[in-house]
Formats: sequence, C-alpha cells, structure tokens
Amino acid sequence: MKAKYDVIVIGGGHAGIEAAHAASKLGCETLLLAVNLDTIGAMPCNPAVGGPGKSHLVKEIDALGGVMAIAADATYLQLRTLNMSRGPAVQSLRAQSDKREYSAFMKRFMESLPNLTLRQGMVKKLLTADNKVTGVELAFGEQIEAPAVVLSAGTFLEGTIWIGQETMPAGRAGEFPAIGLSAMLKAMGFQLGRLKTGTPPRLDGRTIDYDNLPIVPGDEPLQFFSFLKNRPQLEQVPCYQTRTTAATAEIIRNNLHLSPMYSGLIHGVGPRYCPSIEDKIVRFADKDSHVLFLEPEGRSTYEIYLQGCSTSLPIAVQQEIIKSLPGLENAVMIRPAYAVEYDYLPAIQFNHALMAKDLPGFFAAGQMLGTSGYEEAAAQGIMAGINAALYVLDRPFFTLPRSSSYLATLIDDLVSKEITEPYRMMTSRSEYRLLLRQDNADGRLTPAGRQVGLVDNERWAIFNEKYEAMEKERQRLNSTRVSPNLLWQKELAFCGEELKQVASLTELLKRPKLPYSLIEKMAPASLESPFPWALELETEIKYAGYIERQKNQIAQMEKLDGVRLPKDLSYQSLVNLSKEAREKLDKIQPETLGQASRIAGVSPADISVLLVSLEIRRQNSVNSRDFRRQDGQMKIIDRDCVAG
Repeated sequence: MKAKYDVIVIGGGHAGIEAAHAASKLGCETLLLAVNLDTIGAMPCNPAVGGPGKSHLVKEIDALGGVMAIAADATYLQLRTLNMSRGPAVQSLRAQSDKREYSAFMKRFMESLPNLTLRQGMVKKLLTADNKVTGVELAFGEQIEAPAVVLSAGTFLEGTIWIGQETMPAGRAGEFPAIGLSAMLKAMGFQLGRLKTGTPPRLDGRTIDYDNLPIVPGDEPLQFFSFLKNRPQLEQVPCYQTRTTAATAEIIRNNLHLSPMYSGLIHGVGPRYCPSIEDKIVRFADKDSHVLFLEPEGRSTYEIYLQGCSTSLPIAVQQEIIKSLPGLENAVMIRPAYAVEYDYLPAIQFNHALMAKDLPGFFAAGQMLGTSGYEEAAAQGIMAGINAALYVLDRPFFTLPRSSSYLATLIDDLVSKEITEPYRMMTSRSEYRLLLRQDNADGRLTPAGRQVGLVDNERWAIFNEKYEAMEKERQRLNSTRVSPNLLWQKELAFCGEELKQVASLTELLKRPKLPYSLIEKMAPASLESPFPWALELETEIKYAGYIERQKNQIAQMEKLDGVRLPKDLSYQSLVNLSKEAREKLDKIQPETLGQASRIAGVSPADISVLLVSLEIRRQNSVNSRDFRRQDGQMKIIDRDCVAG
C-alpha cells in the first residue's frame, strides 16, 4: 500500500469530506482515513441540511466549489424556505434529507474523485519532525507520511455516550471512539476541553397517529442549495408537528435527578441554541409547551426523527415522554435518545487558515474545533482542505475577510474568541447580514473559488451567465420609464401606491410595497419565462441605501484589519492596556488590529492603546534611520551602523 501522500484527512464526516475534496481538486494526492468507510457523510443527528444561518454556509460552500449543496439537492425529502415573512437577509432554505441516500451519495462522489484514496483506519498518533507534521501512525503501528494533516474527528475524540446513569465509550451510537489521540495532543502542548451534544429518539412512523397533527409541507415551487443548473425534481414528503404538554413537563421535572447533565455526571457544556428537552423545561418554565417536529429519515425506512426532543434521560423515562405527546400515545421508540461527551481543541490555537500556530502542517476542522452542526463543520472543512493543499504547494494561504461571508465570520469567531460551548451559526453572528444573503453567495465567493482553483469551467460559465443577465436587467430597469396611466394606476392601487409622474422601473421598485412581480406583470424582461434572479436584484434595489451604509462600515473595519500586529509585540509590556486585554491578547496572539478588536475583553480603549503603541514603534523605526540624497536618489543609512 502507498505510504506517502500530500495531504491526509482524518475523519469521514462533513468536515472531512469537504477537506478531502478540496485538497484533491487542487491537485494534491490525498488520503481520507475513516474509522468506518460505510458511514462517510453520515447524519447521526438531524437528517437535515440548512436552516437559519446554516443555509447561508451551505450556499457559500457551494459558491466556492464544495460538495454539500450538491448532495443535499440530490437526496432531499423536502425543501422549505424558512422566515418567508421576514426580510431577505434572514430567509433560509432547509432540506429534510434522506440520510441513507445522502451518505451513499457522498461515498460514491468521493470514490469518483481523482487524486483521492479512501481507507479505513484509526489514527493514534501524529508524526512530527523539526516541529512540523510529517504524517500519521495508525492503531496497528503502520505509518503514513504526509507534510499536511487535517484532523476532523467530530465527536470521536475520547467520545462517551450517556443514557441516564449508563455510559459507554463511543463517538456515536454503535461506533468506536478515537482513543489515544487526545493524550497525544496534550503531550504535544495543545489545550483540550470537553463539550457535549445530544440526539432525540427515533420512532416507528407506523405507530404514530397523524390525523390531528398539523402538516408541514415543502415549498412550491422548489428552491435549491446549489447554484448549478438542472437540480433534481423529487417527490416531496411532508413533516408533521406536535407539542409538549403539561404531563410532559411533569415527567421531566420528576426525573431530572436521573439526567446525567443535571446529576453532574456529564461535565461537558452543551449547545445553548439547541437545548435538550430537559433544558427547555427548566430554562423556559414560563412556557406552556414547546413545538416538536416529526421528520422522516428516508424514503426506504419508517423511522421518524423527533426533532426538538434531544435528551439523555433513561429509556423508561423517554418512553413516558413520548406517550405524553399528542399523536404519539401509541408510538413505539426504535432508537433511544442519548448524549455524547467528547474532547475538543479550542480554536484559538489555530490561525485563520485553520493551521495550528505552533505546529506547521497540522490543520483541524469541524465539531472538534468547538462547533455544532453539519454545515459549520463542512464550512471549516473546505477552508482547511484548501489551505492544507496550498501549504503543500507552497502557495499563500486562502483566507477571507470577515465581511465576505458567514463562513469567514465563523472562522474569525472561532480563532478570535474563547469558545466554551458548541458554536452554532446564526444570521445574528454577522454585522453585515444584509450583504451576506443566501441568494448572493455566488457573487461574493465564486470569483475567489475560481482564483484558488476549486471552481471548474461549468460553474464559472453559469456564474458569468447569471451576472451578465442581472446587469442587463439592471440596465433595462434603469432605462425603461413609465407614465401615469389607468392600467398602471389600477395595479399600483393594489399595493397602496400611485404614480404621479414619469418614473423608471428602478424608481418604482425602490418603493417598499411594490414587488418585482408587478414589474414582471406589467413590463416583463421576457414574455417566455420570469426573470430567475428577481429576488436578488429586487433586494439590491430596494435596500440600496442600507447596503451602501453597510459597505461603508466594512470599509472602516477593513482599515483595522489592514493593520498587522507584529509577532514580537509584547502585550504584557503595554501597561496602559487593561489586565484582561493583556491576558487575552497574549493568549490569542491576533494577526491584525481588526481581529484584536473582536476579542472578548478587549475594549475600544485598548485598541486605542494598541494604535498609539504601533505609531510609537513606527516612529522609532523611522528615527533610527538617516536619509541622505546622493546623485538624485534617496539612500537610507541606519544611524546605529553609522555611529558604529
């Protein structure tokens, strides 16, 4: 067997898939190692992709040339746009996925890639020499060389699952944890922490009474994740809704002492924004009930995922909870819920390329960097894979400014802030969410993906076709003018508007109540089909003032991000910094002034101190040199050298 590669990716989850795909596409001989090759791309928790904030990540991965969106489009059971009643910045697509088909699709896709080898194996050790990664050692002693290694171990690092007071070692139910890697990383000087996540029970759909439960249908017409053409048209499967009752709350309160979270057996911190059913009952005691969703796990199975009911209570208590829910009085539980506790690497030990600051060639991505969710893992994976390949190819790292994407926001937050609970992406994480919509992810990132080498000719042609059409339509809207007449006045009256003088279509579209659909009806771009990118163009026109304001804010922030902080800057010597700021800056070692400003505990006053310090440092550097003009040319002579 081959014992030398350019890049080794450890883990076959969503981060590992994107990392291995990116590295192999950039021309690196890549090895993907997984504990079980049959679970590549598995969905051990919610069989779904997308949702608020997360769909933005999926579309950004796709815009860069990644895989997740393509797989989600190929294997959906249902596609639904959330937050339709709200503004375009927070609207998000969510796919209920066929989890078996999703995993099978990913396995086939990865097996088809040139430059990529899949292999089953458990890594127990990183190999190093001269303070650089040189490869890995497997559980049975085999060594494989590579100058770059991407670790994406998910919840497998010393993973332990809990059901009530019972526990067993596992990365997830039925799979071995990664034993030994954590100890090795600690011995190498890395700091590790402990986090917790969980999953709900699965039910036999044949035993559920759906008659009186609200149905949750998919979208018509369909929206898709990928910007590619010819998306699959599949028959959609409905989801259903139920709610907790007073009896549910009483059962949980009476059994809290049996929960490993509440009895102190679990020490890892769980996700704040995806709480267990115990947490919901305790933390939101004022609520009469909580919404739960019944979601199918696939077309070839009758298993139903009880979304919103994550728990680690004993199996007998779980059965009581299920029977207290409307429609589930006779439901049979197929798989119990459980919690999983695992080790993670705080990401402040890594730079924006997701390479370890103190170990060149070692990259990491996914849940083991402190995040929660498939989408967050995949977003880190594509960036880690790109940068691992660039490291091997001796090319500059590929990093994105925070203002460019949710993907960049995610990474900036991870490497700049001390994460003590699983990080979940939400639209509120970004200061520029009106600019970072899901509909314009290709406009923001596809040129960057093309430049780095991930975007192929087909995707690039589709991108150019779209934006050429949008520019043509933008010009048409600007140049087409309409006069007040009965027909227009009648249509405008339905929107609560009127036309008093000649106006361009752009000027009409700027009115808050006037939708693009009216323009399409009265003055369409084409009589054959509606303009396919109407929402994106309408948003740009309607919110032009707000968008310009956010661009100005970005310009101000980019000034700070453009100021590099010297690696030898001694924060402890800057006595005018607050004590907390000195400690945080010394620990995180930010690369720019902008990154420093986003560290918790670093105040605007501390940033001012840093600015003054940098200016003094610059002036001292200038004053240490003497400028002399000879023969019409400026020559710089170091004064200290002259004095010597």
